[in-house]
Amino acid sequence: MSRWRSPLVVLGARNGLIGGVLGFVLLIGLFFIGRHPFLIPLIFDFRLILFGFFIYFTLREIREDHQQGVLFLWQGMISSFVFTIVYGAVASLLLALFMWLNDTFVQEYIRLKMVEIKSFPEEIVKQLGKDTIDSNLQRLPATNRLDLISIYVRQSLIISFFVSFILSVVLRRQPTN
Repeated sequence: MSRWRSPLVVLGARNGLIGGVLGFVLLIGLFFIGRHPFLIPLIFDFRLILFGFFIYFTLREIREDHQQGVLFLWQGMISSFVFTIVYGAVASLLLALFMWLNDTFVQEYIRLKMVEIKSFPEEIVKQLGKDTIDSNLQRLPATNRLDLISIYVRQSLIISFFVSFILSVVLRRQPTN
């Protein structure tokens, strides 16, 4: 069996495709109900649950259905990485298409982010520095589609790494001698 037909790759890619479409639908759903998805703090991001769900079932299926109950940490991490790359590609392509058709997504992000930055409490302004905040406010209007897609993929990789590591450790099983 070639490595490209390995369950690690095939199942990670299949679930990444499904997850990417579902993630895009959730992004757009949040946008249309008035909660811009790029302004939600990372610890409350729906991808934590979405990635946890998909990675858990991907790794469990690999372990139980394809490897006789054995899953090594590296196998879990590889399959999770494949899932994340496919998820990021699918969700980003769909998001790029949506932003191309609906320019208000980027404009609304810029407007809401400016309001958020301007409403920082004085302690935060002192901690970050007035120059840093002013610099961010000046650069914000130049934000474009590619910037938002880059943010989304980067955040997805960060979230996925932690979720993947935890689930790979929890679901791993070594062969018994």
